[in-house]
Amino acid sequence: MISSTLPGAEGAEETARAALPAPGLAPAGQWSQFRGHRARGILPDAGLPIRWHMGKQENVRWQTGIKGLGHASPIVWGDRVYLATAVTEGVQELDVKVRGDVGSARDNGVQQWRLLAIDKATGAILFNKLGFEGKPKVKRHTKATHCNSTPATDGKNLVAIFGSEGLFCFDMEGELRWRKDLGPMDAGWFRVKTAQWGFGSSPVIHDGKVVVLCDVQEGSFLAVYQLEDGRELWKRARKDVPTWGTPTIVEHEGRTQILVNGWHHTGAYDFESGEEIWKLQGGGDIPVPTPVTAHGNVFLSNAHGRYSPMRAVRLSARGEITLRKLDETSEHIPWVHGRKGAYMATPIVVGKNLYSCDGGGVLTCFDAASGEIRYRERIGQGGGGFTASPVSDGSHLFFAGETGKVFVVKAGDEFSVAAENELDDTCLASPALAEGMLFFRTRFKLIAIGTKGGK
Repeated sequence: MISSTLPGAEGAEETARAALPAPGLAPAGQWSQFRGHRARGILPDAGLPIRWHMGKQENVRWQTGIKGLGHASPIVWGDRVYLATAVTEGVQELDVKVRGDVGSARDNGVQQWRLLAIDKATGAILFNKLGFEGKPKVKRHTKATHCNSTPATDGKNLVAIFGSEGLFCFDMEGELRWRKDLGPMDAGWFRVKTAQWGFGSSPVIHDGKVVVLCDVQEGSFLAVYQLEDGRELWKRARKDVPTWGTPTIVEHEGRTQILVNGWHHTGAYDFESGEEIWKLQGGGDIPVPTPVTAHGNVFLSNAHGRYSPMRAVRLSARGEITLRKLDETSEHIPWVHGRKGAYMATPIVVGKNLYSCDGGGVLTCFDAASGEIRYRERIGQGGGGFTASPVSDGSHLFFAGETGKVFVVKAGDEFSVAAENELDDTCLASPALAEGMLFFRTRFKLIAIGTKGGK
């Protein structure tokens, strides 16, 4: 049996009531899912510090040790930060230097998928609950984890995907409400089907329902479930290679759309019925970034193989919109750059500009409306990869490198690095934001960055 004790867990029962969530707060003001509201990665006027120092504890509010491995991002609701992790006995390998290795990790023994609630102000662990225990049905990549999917919440429910172990719904105290078996979530390279890399798409909550995208080796689908009891409302089969992006919800012209990234089938579905609205084929054959919307467009990036496009598609698109050549435009596709997209990181729109950072740290700033490139510059000196997606407070953008260096870039038409900071730990999970605070999930810790004495 794996020990359930984590650093900082002592006294959790006594402090569990100290920081209750606030269900009445607007979702746009909460970081309730992967990359926050609608996956946009921005919390305007959050008042974030741009410099900190781990050794001197400058602008470091707290650090809490976290056992296990998890690239699942932290989420924030009210006075709590919620986090998922996978814990097992022995050493859990995490190789951030791997490039081109399609193999799987060997830690396929019994895992505990755990859900934690952490006091936002102090870093105290309020609860550390076992969500599921068992041997994983699918292996992970040596650079991935058995807990890649970020939980989502509406302030009353916490929903998490633990890979092939299923879709789980908990109350805000970590007590299980229901579980849904989604089948084997075998995600890996379609050309080498024995290469199992681990599932990565995160659930999304909207209007009392849960949206789940499961693009895997066999039996891919998009589905919507009732949040209250897990009842399936609709399910649409998809014919695509494995993907790792999270679906995005958007309202346009009175209709709610679910946007998904893919290779054979990028597109939009009707939220109520699952009806296909539009479809786009082609691009990079290992799709990871999540769709992002702004200015009447959805911005899409995928990579690997011949192409790594960044393209804009109008939310008014209908039907099959694939063109003969990838770099062509149309009434539905206002602009495209065939090799300016990103492999891992989801892009971000701040003001009139779209920013995308590739795995090597090359940052491209596009005019979101026209696609014109404002600049294309490298952040850092190379030698370290970028997997985590950027976030912003509207004034600056924060890019966390895999080795733990965080680059702060000023938002605007001209390239300007305002600061460079260290987390002193490996970081592949995308950070979360709250008013005045940044939360980084690193290899061994959850770190809160914020001015001392701030909110």
